[in-house]
Amino acid sequence: MDPTHQSSRLAAKFHLRQSVAALSLLRISATRLHRLGRRVNKAICRASDSHMLRNLRALFFLFSASVAFAQQPLSSASVTPKFSPIAEEKMTVSSVHVDGPYIAMTFDDGPNEKLTPKLLDLLAQHHIHATFFVLGENAVEHPEILKRAVQEGHEIGNHSWSHPNLAKVSEDTVRSQIRRTEELITSVIGSRPTLFRPPYGSLTAHQKHFIHNELGYEIVLWEVDPLDWKRPGPNVVTSRIMKETRPGSIILAHDIHAQTIEAMPATFTELENKGFKFVTVTELLKLRTAAPAPKAGEGPVMSPTPASAPSPSG
Repeated sequence: MDPTHQSSRLAAKFHLRQSVAALSLLRISATRLHRLGRRVNKAICRASDSHMLRNLRALFFLFSASVAFAQQPLSSASVTPKFSPIAEEKMTVSSVHVDGPYIAMTFDDGPNEKLTPKLLDLLAQHHIHATFFVLGENAVEHPEILKRAVQEGHEIGNHSWSHPNLAKVSEDTVRSQIRRTEELITSVIGSRPTLFRPPYGSLTAHQKHFIHNELGYEIVLWEVDPLDWKRPGPNVVTSRIMKETRPGSIILAHDIHAQTIEAMPATFTELENKGFKFVTVTELLKLRTAAPAPKAGEGPVMSPTPASAPSPSG
């Protein structure tokens, strides 16, 4: 064989092996692919064997396609995490299954200088422990009310600093709203809050995950909402709570509305008369049990229904 022809074939084989090895690297850059492509093209020009020529041309086509693919940006769908509805549901709690008549009263948006102390007096009269989801901007003005609440056996939860709709703000804003309030509560009562209630009950799936997993909060919504923020009157507030409450319910109310405070004496008395026992949210979560399995011929036991819609003042 002519030495020049043999040298050309050997050179082509050498470049072919190099090219195949290069293709096996999944993360090779577009620039390197271009360079290798030019080398393959040169080998094509030198090759005289028709079979090898066809192989090299096919390989060059693969290089061209690889370069085009490498230059395409990743779509947002390929990098955006997706969370299943079941996973999201486990990140929040609105009620629990319990073996007993236990319920949790919760009050949002305080403390209020005049109304919250009145509510604390009523709770003390009925020997009820409740959970207060406070706003940082209110708590910073009335730290003595937070101290009193804790001294009397109540629980303090985080409700953000200024009550924005967190689903509509940046992640940095969410973190600031939560951390700022957390630091204030910790400095006042000496312990870090572990419960968080989002304003309006509104969070994105991503926010639920990092608030629960990274910031370490139990995200607490509600099952019973008397819509007391609409100020329908004390009797209506009481009636709605009585109609919707069942064992394991988390009840939403607000200690910033006078009508709500006026409704509480009758509400507490009627709930007690029905045999309900009041606990804090954390105590309620410790009491939860697995829902019983369905009996033969029956459908599955449904989990407690979460809040159907966020309260505009939640």
